[in-house]
Amino acid sequence: MSVNAENAPTQDARTVAAVFGAAGLKEDPAWEWEYALQLRRSYSPQDLHALYSRFRSDEGTFETQLRRILFRAMCRQAGHDIRIAPEVMLKHPETFELGDSVFIGAQTMIQGRFDGTCRIGNHVWIGPHSYFDARHLVIEDYVGWGPGAKVLGSSHTGSPIDIPIISTELQIKPVIIGYGADIGTNATILPGVHVGAHSIVGAGAVVTESIPEYAVAVGVPARIVRFRK
Repeated sequence: MSVNAENAPTQDARTVAAVFGAAGLKEDPAWEWEYALQLRRSYSPQDLHALYSRFRSDEGTFETQLRRILFRAMCRQAGHDIRIAPEVMLKHPETFELGDSVFIGAQTMIQGRFDGTCRIGNHVWIGPHSYFDARHLVIEDYVGWGPGAKVLGSSHTGSPIDIPIISTELQIKPVIIGYGADIGTNATILPGVHVGAHSIVGAGAVVTESIPEYAVAVGVPARIVRFRK
């Protein structure tokens, strides 16, 4: 899904139609929503998470459907046509808000916080092995998130210096990924960064500062090499 910002065309390259990003919305049946609501009313968040864990690893149609239902029951909000691949790990899903047609790839970890914010918009594709420090995270609509890419939303202050850094206070800074942006494979987004709409972050880039709209940023630390307009 992710665009490689510095990929040069070759004789063997070919262009094919988009699949996920061009697909229309597939609404889930009403009974799924009703069942999710019943589960939320009947079970504690801890019990729901335990149920989710029982079906987290399998790839069958039945297990995939149950993951979607349980995900909807656990989250603050979750839209239609959510697809949760096997082994997706969650922490504090009660703070998550997901739009329609969200895909979350296998072995992704979304680490929320009990008083945090995690909003993922419509038609967002998240590649496998991704990591989200989702204490204050907003991913807008039609974002492509490459496999293995990471976002960090917090860091320790390191002060006072006479105690271990891990024991110092945690500073949380919001991270916003703008509409239609594309985050490359194994890229890292650091706390406080705003990636502008329609921009591209190259594979393996480390983004330490905000990126404007339509920019293409690559490297460590990431630098803007051109604009798409």
